[in-house]
Amino acid sequence: MRLLAVSILLVSLGSGLAAGERSRKGDLIVSLDGAISPLALPRDRAAPIAVHLRGGLQRVGGELLPRVTRVELGLPAQGVLSTKGLPTCSQRLLRDAKPGEALAVCRTALIGRGRLEAQIRIPRQEPFTISARLLAFNGRAGKRRAAILHAYAPQPPTVVVLPFYVSRQPGRFGISLTANLPRALGPWPRFADFELTLTRRYLFQGERRSYLSASCPIPERNTAGFFSLAKMTLTLANGRGISTGIARSCRAR
Repeated sequence: MRLLAVSILLVSLGSGLAAGERSRKGDLIVSLDGAISPLALPRDRAAPIAVHLRGGLQRVGGELLPRVTRVELGLPAQGVLSTKGLPTCSQRLLRDAKPGEALAVCRTALIGRGRLEAQIRIPRQEPFTISARLLAFNGRAGKRRAAILHAYAPQPPTVVVLPFYVSRQPGRFGISLTANLPRALGPWPRFADFELTLTRRYLFQGERRSYLSASCPIPERNTAGFFSLAKMTLTLANGRGISTGIARSCRAR
């Protein structure tokens, strides 16, 4: 499957809204930032890359965020997302596991790391924010290919395992990573900010492979060009959607 590329420095996670492009609908603001590394890529063949994404949701006035029921990350159709020969991890092995335990059983399927901030709402208490560590593993959910996201927060101790289904779709963002957030997750859908880096190089039958690869197919007369890198769409419990996208540049070598 395909996915195009760019690069910036990875931004550390902080509280509040992520940097990058922002879109507003009513009193809600969604933001997205992202990049690939390295920035310089071949014109005519795919090379291994790491993809960095950071996004956030904020309510004007700082009131409690709405519940999110669906998250979709759209990535460009050019490039390569390959899982051939890459081990998989099942959701069953990750349930109730701390990060060290998850890595102990599924390290060979690891494809990414990151962090998440979420608002927690408990009846008769003031909402508060928790920070969770994210691990992403190559896997399957049923018969579908997926990136299995493992989120762990130490205070209060919480583990969430969520599949992001990988699929193809028409248009500029030909790769879709989509997760449905059921009510069983409780307060977790009220996320405020996330950061995720996807990258993995591995050997299969003596061949070096990469989970993500890309080229910079710009005309010979140019040394750099711009393209649409990523799009994030959030569906809220009331059925409304809010989205934003980012464009970046790549450099040919």
